[in-house]
Amino acid sequence: MENSKQSSDMRNTALIAQFEIKKMLFNPRGIIALTAFSLVWLLILLYPISGASEFLITPAYKEMIEGMFGPQLVSELFKWPVAELAIYWIIALYLFPLFSIFIAADQFSSDKSRGSFRFLTLRTSRDSIFFGRFIGYMAIQTLLLSLTVLATILLAVSRDSALLIPAIWSGFVVVLNLVIVLLPYTALMAILSLYANSARQATIYAILIWAGMAIFVAILNNYLPFINELKWILPGSQVALMINTQGLSSFAYAPIALLQTLALLLLGRLYMKRSAL
Repeated sequence: MENSKQSSDMRNTALIAQFEIKKMLFNPRGIIALTAFSLVWLLILLYPISGASEFLITPAYKEMIEGMFGPQLVSELFKWPVAELAIYWIIALYLFPLFSIFIAADQFSSDKSRGSFRFLTLRTSRDSIFFGRFIGYMAIQTLLLSLTVLATILLAVSRDSALLIPAIWSGFVVVLNLVIVLLPYTALMAILSLYANSARQATIYAILIWAGMAIFVAILNNYLPFINELKWILPGSQVALMINTQGLSSFAYAPIALLQTLALLLLGRLYMKRSAL
């Protein structure tokens, strides 16, 4: 009996995740959002990534960048086998978390405003709804990530066809790393969208939390240096340190994001179970 219930919950979780993906890909609002996303990344590929990658393959520019930022801060940047992916890595580490906040802000808020949670909970468990939505939104972001990395690989190969194999490997590492980075952002937005009455309100809450936490830690760190460790609670706290990494060494900070995700998912599940939605 218990195994049958677990199997049903898992099936429902997968169905909810599939529905969220289809809604993003085929719903008019989703198509508009994807079109806007594609245009933004097309501009980024054509200008910052294509143009700035030349700086990494020209010795004179390399010396200039090292002189400006210091060789310790940019040493790994010049070890990337594909310059385009090195620039993509820097941009994506900061931009994709911002996209995640906006993309994942409506996991539950629309259902709250429409009052459709009662309809959903009569047909499946709250766990299936919560984790199905989370998995669905992560799948959407993984798809978007993969497409932008693929476009960057094609850009690099068009410059030098010999870069195909190292570009595929570096691209795989980048996608996996960025998916891990986005996990806690999506989990946090799941909680905030449960609390908020709209996607816009959930986004505002996210901005307030990040800004408030950063200011709080900065102020307390002047008086109590050990308080600085509180920053690891906040999703994205490791991003600045990841910039000067490449290859498998970039996974050194993955445990931070994975632990944050686990804690946030447990907190979100508890909130989902106990709240009157």
